[in-house]
Amino acid sequence: MVSVSGRKVMSLSQNERASALEVAVEGDNVERAIKALKRKVAHEGIKEPKRRRFYEKPSVKRKRKQREAERRRRKERRRAQRTRP
Repeated sequence: MVSVSGRKVMSLSQNERASALEVAVEGDNVERAIKALKRKVAHEGIKEPKRRRFYEKPSVKRKRKQREAERRRRKERRRAQRTRP
């Protein structure tokens, strides 16, 4: 179930509720809620539909995963450096 300003917008069946991701929309900031939803979806390992439109060769997939992992590592290093006084 997704609610906006206390109103019920979408209802899910009982099976879908167990695996449903929920994002709160604060005020009229829908863009921020969409970004949060995308982060949760990425964290859960659910592929974006865009990636499934065409076949991805295993070598290309492996290289993409390596690039994504390197990006995450760089991001973590930047965060770690920022928090050190």
